[in-house]
Amino acid sequence: MKLVRYNHLHSPKTDTFSNMIDQFFNDSFPAGERHFNPAVDISEDEKSYEIDLSVPGAKKEDFKVDLTDGTLKISGERRKEEKTEGKNFHRVQSQYGKFEKSFHLPDDATSQGIEASYVDGILKIRILKEEKKIEKSVIEVK
Repeated sequence: MKLVRYNHLHSPKTDTFSNMIDQFFNDSFPAGERHFNPAVDISEDEKSYEIDLSVPGAKKEDFKVDLTDGTLKISGERRKEEKTEGKNFHRVQSQYGKFEKSFHLPDDATSQGIEASYVDGILKIRILKEEKKIEKSVIEVK
């Protein structure tokens, strides 16, 4: 009798579409190059839009933010800690590697005064909205 190692990722009960897509993308990138998809929250108020990317463990130098033709492109890399001496990892669920996200900005977003900051593992990008000018006019009733 042959002993076969059980792989929980490929059992019929746990083979979900999401697992298959993850495996496809992990297997299709060039060897040694990892990619990941950071979580994104997008919100707005009356004055601005805000995009928050969750990239804990990165440094502000690891990000590049560009705006071209109304498309905001955010790219970067989260590097894995290389100092593993004396550590025996039992589970690693953190994602590492390069990422790239693009967002088409709404018509009322202005390219002037875009702010980006990285604090506590969150890259925050604030995009101001153009101020709506309310024109008033008095109309004579005849």
